[in-house]
Amino acid sequence: MNETEQQIREREYEANLQKLQELRPIDDEFMRCMFKDNIPLAELVLRIITGKRDLIITECETQRDMKRLAGARSLCLDAYGADSTGKKYDLEIQKGEEGASPHRARYHSSVMDIENLNAGQKFEELPDTYMIFIVDEDLYGKGEPFYPIERINMVTGKPFEDGEHILYVNGEYRGDSEIGKLMHDFNCADAEDMYFELMAERTKYLKKNPEGVKKMSRIGEEIAKEASIRASIRTYREFSLDDATIIEKIMERFKLTNEAAAGYVSEKWSA
Repeated sequence: MNETEQQIREREYEANLQKLQELRPIDDEFMRCMFKDNIPLAELVLRIITGKRDLIITECETQRDMKRLAGARSLCLDAYGADSTGKKYDLEIQKGEEGASPHRARYHSSVMDIENLNAGQKFEELPDTYMIFIVDEDLYGKGEPFYPIERINMVTGKPFEDGEHILYVNGEYRGDSEIGKLMHDFNCADAEDMYFELMAERTKYLKKNPEGVKKMSRIGEEIAKEASIRASIRTYREFSLDDATIIEKIMERFKLTNEAAAGYVSEKWSA
């Protein structure tokens, strides 16, 4: 017997619920909802990662769009925040080496600089920035929880002190320390097995509470749409269409603004 439309929807809904139960904070789509408007959780994670016990986060956004230069490649940050002293933090979840390359870290840092210095301000007014990658593997293979990247003067050996900080976090790290427990929780799908209450509470809400499940469903739809847009761009490029034509086509097909469509076309992974 053929399924009715209602039965198909119910089956797809159950399949999506099952997929939701398997998601972990280190998975991008789940991470977006974990940190969305959740200052206490962002504060907990950043305090552990930076070692700043008195860190106070005053704002936290997920999927923050950063593009202040016409024609420049746009960025959508996983989690962007500021502390009470004005320092800025970009927290990114990445799978493997490609998503956390040195050049990507450099670009993320530069975009934060552009975003935080207005016309007429002195260069010395640039806030300190922290570009933090939580990578699902031990990127540098040394078994350390952190790999801090800082500029130094090669002659004097002294720190350059330009206020730019890049930090790679080893997502495979485990242990009884706070960072070991935090990385365990980032890789954990079951709230009951998590160490940190804030992580567990948010996970339960997104997986068990009807409102939380609805939020996750919307995020899942957005991610599926983004994947479809990028797949379409790659297909159009295989047919040698120019960027202007591709922008027109995805604007029409996906109901995008010109700016949004151009942003997708400019992305490196759409090339």
